[in-house]
Amino acid sequence: MTEQVVPLAEEILHVSKRTVETGRVRISLSTETVEDVLRATLRTRRAEVERVQIDREVSEPPQTRQEGDVLVVPVVEEILVVERRLVLREEIRLRFVEGEEAVEWSVERRVQRAAVDRVPAAGATPPSAGLDN
Repeated sequence: MTEQVVPLAEEILHVSKRTVETGRVRISLSTETVEDVLRATLRTRRAEVERVQIDREVSEPPQTRQEGDVLVVPVVEEILVVERRLVLREEIRLRFVEGEEAVEWSVERRVQRAAVDRVPAAGATPPSAGLDN
């Protein structure tokens, strides 16, 4: 019997990557100015002042007090005589009146819009090329 030699073969695979441009994206921004109307309600508060003459002697200064919606602020004067006496000269009465006023302002604001366009690469076939619809 004769000996026979069988040659062995082996395949070797090499994997590599490369970058292929299939298309590009172009983004365009446009800015425009639009006019808006701002609305707000402004609150106001003012004091109506009423001075009430009292001219009465008191033994000690009265405290500031609230009478309904009126704040009463006593004003005293010290008078030197043979003896010291407090005379309540007047009271200042403050009534707070609240109000509202609706206001509007025209203002300009900028708004940007973006347009996105796909641009195929030179020599690239679009994904739908070659398909029959």
